[in-house]
Amino acid sequence: MTEQLRNVIVIGSGPAGYTAALYAARADLEPLVLKGLEAGGQLMLTTEVENYPGFADGIMGPELMDQMEKQAQRFGAEVLAVHVTEIDLSSRPFLVKAGDQAWRARTVIVATGATARWLDVPGEERLRGRGVSACATCDGFFFRDRELVVVGGGDTAMEEASFLTKFASKVTIVHRRDEFRASKVMQDRVFAHPKIEVVWDSVVDEIVGDQAVTGVVVRNVKTGETSALPTDGVFMAIGHDPTTSLFGDQLETDTDGYLVVREPSTETNVHGVFAAGDVTDHTYRQAVTAAGQGCKAAIDAERLLSEELHAR
Repeated sequence: MTEQLRNVIVIGSGPAGYTAALYAARADLEPLVLKGLEAGGQLMLTTEVENYPGFADGIMGPELMDQMEKQAQRFGAEVLAVHVTEIDLSSRPFLVKAGDQAWRARTVIVATGATARWLDVPGEERLRGRGVSACATCDGFFFRDRELVVVGGGDTAMEEASFLTKFASKVTIVHRRDEFRASKVMQDRVFAHPKIEVVWDSVVDEIVGDQAVTGVVVRNVKTGETSALPTDGVFMAIGHDPTTSLFGDQLETDTDGYLVVREPSTETNVHGVFAAGDVTDHTYRQAVTAAGQGCKAAIDAERLLSEELHAR
């Protein structure tokens, strides 16, 4: 198996991966992007994106990712639709494998992202992007003067519900227990808000709608009784899972499994390995912040390679 040597290998796509590839390509580093088989990140599940700078009339999520990929390729990035199956970060140049293909990398930029947790109930996948969302700051604007449901009971659910009150006429939080696990200050904010109601001890069993969400079926976990709750949108706030299983214990993670970077840089605990985007971020999770971090990662990689070149 021949192992071609590359200056930069970007693992993953989405705003972080493609921006890293763009900056690395413009620095003449000829990056290789191993974008995965389900490329483009969470924006591929989003319909219209209205909060990404530069698109006054908005842009479809998949189209934005396609444009980012083409822009990186224009400057010389090589993009392969392969899934990385193995990586060895024990020594440089690092070994990266995708099935029967293998490369060596002087630097690696990890942009594998994170995935929202979903309920896996009937109607959810079919109506994703048509009333089912996992990002209030991305999609809340589309639900002005509508009634909405938020599923969850942690700080994220409280934040999502509070944010959605800026647009919605009413927000109902559906929580499977009889108390929230969120911090007290966040709970107090929710309980005090006139637009927010809570349905306790309950789970969503089904999301209803033809072309768009029209309601949910809610089941009380103590009594087993089900009821219909009309709504125009359902926002999942039950957490995200960073995509880090590929790295095993080679890269340092925090208690939630997100990669730890040496801020203000994007370098991980392994010299020469950088990380960007949602795989490092459980606070903002926005396309624009991921893109910004992808830019930083490429600049960090370029500076390291330049310093090593001049030190020879």
